[in-house]
Amino acid sequence: MLRIRHEVNGGPEVLFAEEADVPAAGTGELLIRVEAVGVTLPTVRKVREGSEPVPFGGEVAGAVVAGPGVTGFTAGERVTGLCFADAYAEYAVLNTAMTSRIPAGAGAVEAVALVRSGLVARGAYEAGRVDPGESVLVTAAASAVGTLALQYAKAGGAGRVVAAVSRADKADFVRGLGADEVVLYGDADWGGPYDVILDGVGGDLLGPAVRALATGGRLVAFSSGGGTVQAYELLLRGASLIGFQMRAVATGKPELYERWLRELWQLRAAGTLRTAVHEAIPLSEAARAHAVIEQRRNLGKVVLVP
Repeated sequence: MLRIRHEVNGGPEVLFAEEADVPAAGTGELLIRVEAVGVTLPTVRKVREGSEPVPFGGEVAGAVVAGPGVTGFTAGERVTGLCFADAYAEYAVLNTAMTSRIPAGAGAVEAVALVRSGLVARGAYEAGRVDPGESVLVTAAASAVGTLALQYAKAGGAGRVVAAVSRADKADFVRGLGADEVVLYGDADWGGPYDVILDGVGGDLLGPAVRALATGGRLVAFSSGGGTVQAYELLLRGASLIGFQMRAVATGKPELYERWLRELWQLRAAGTLRTAVHEAIPLSEAARAHAVIEQRRNLGKVVLVP
């Protein structure tokens, strides 16, 4: 099978394709024939910053081939889930605890754009405890998670939903997904104060985000970007910083995870949530997909298609 690998201490230009054996599924795992792979910022960062080669983990969707000792899934069923090793390949292994069926009528590309990003957006929104009428700022608003977080905020009755993006040419795109206003990261004034900020960027943006909070505001950090917050800035506003990680819900609260998953597809079927796919790029051109994200050009989800 075709698999994408990379060299150490390099960027997207050092990704390369190789032939590899089809992996074997272990107990509690599924082997699937991959139809779509989601490209994420954390994976791109690992390639750029890693000190040793790392396997490409990520969201995948495709058809079940085999699953020794697994009940509840059958060969030929189309599923989506997380692969923690070698997701950039024609076949991948999924843990059944984080795998779900794709409903009839939905495609693999749409599933990759909707499920994981939608669950993270829902979880971050819930963690922010947004009350009807409150103001919400979403950073990385043109990302896969950001586009769905904007829609959750609008559907949940937020009084004012503002998108924060890296480039002015993304403004019309995020407005089309429900943003009432748009601000740029480099703006001196982010248009606050905000009751809730959903932050998918981290790093140097945490400081401006905290300073844009209203008294009693909540900042939900769900990115892999790290960053430091000064306690004084929180004390000054009586504000809260809340960390959210989807894996903690999937493994620690499986009933809640399943409920959110069902609701996600229901909202998609009702038209409340729309997926945004920047481009479906051939697997062999993974370097180009990484470059799109590194250059912050993506409008929605970047997907690889074997």
